[in-house]
Amino acid sequence: MKKGILPILAISLLCLIVIFTQSCSAGSGDTPARDSSSASAGTKDSVSDPLPSWNNGPLKTAIITFVTNATQQGATGFIPIENRIATFDNDGTLWAEKPYVQELFAFFRVKQMVAANPALAKKQPFKAVLEGDKAFFSKGGDKALVELVAATHTGMTEDQFESDAKEFASTVKYPGRNVALSQITYAPQLELLAYLRKNGFKTFIVTGGTIELVRSISQDLYGIPREQVVGTSFKYKFIDSTRSILREPALDFMNDKEGKPVAIQLHIGQRPVFACGNEGGAGDIAMLKYSQGNKLPSFQMIINHDDSTREFFYQEKDSASLKAAAKNNWHVVSMKNDWNKIYRE
Repeated sequence: MKKGILPILAISLLCLIVIFTQSCSAGSGDTPARDSSSASAGTKDSVSDPLPSWNNGPLKTAIITFVTNATQQGATGFIPIENRIATFDNDGTLWAEKPYVQELFAFFRVKQMVAANPALAKKQPFKAVLEGDKAFFSKGGDKALVELVAATHTGMTEDQFESDAKEFASTVKYPGRNVALSQITYAPQLELLAYLRKNGFKTFIVTGGTIELVRSISQDLYGIPREQVVGTSFKYKFIDSTRSILREPALDFMNDKEGKPVAIQLHIGQRPVFACGNEGGAGDIAMLKYSQGNKLPSFQMIINHDDSTREFFYQEKDSASLKAAAKNNWHVVSMKNDWNKIYRE
């Protein structure tokens, strides 16, 4: 993997090792409170209000105005249906990212692989994970992290990987909240995805996470089919004897930062008119700039993690995403002020 996303993953990984060695039964320390809003907050008057988990205000009005204009023939903001492409980042944009689900999956795979082959417990990086050896990953840096991801995400057929990914998604409990993965998705974003699709938009996930893992959950969690997922990928090899695809331990494409517009062009073939990312790694700035370069009307949005009570509070040290939003007149979502509900129930 390229530098940029790795330092963020590494910090989260060291915290996650502690959780892993405690069987993921305890929180990470910065445990978000459960959403205190009532169940009716996300469902009331859903016919007249397509975004009930969004508080009334300038941002909600801007979203509805953009979509309304995009779908009205003759309106200044009209967008032909074939051009209504919407792209969303995943981690921190559609679901929580403290810790990264990708890391949880790596630890899940460690348990599976050691159970199948106990000798692995004496080999790195499996040994370090099982023993909660944070020093191994601290000293090893990016190389140790890449080794862990490669060891747990490759070396099997695509069918085997998909089976493991589905088992993981159906059994894992998310640390801190101790809930299924479906319950760390953001209710306001699920409403937004549904609202866009109802109005002829084709919704895509464009994530720094591995494409195959996200594909395994995208339909069930977001209503987004697997072919509308763009993400980081490993190299593949066709095995003639078994007529299957083997996942090789070599990175093919890192879908982050400037890589996102490239991947969008490669997989989708046109600029999105609606693009949404989040503040927390500067990984979505290029995607939003690419969207804003559209000749058609467009809408860009950054999710700001500013709710320490219901979710988390964290920001980039240089505030790159928020500065880019201010400079380019992008919309910024305050989770604290714009969302009356955080998580799906």
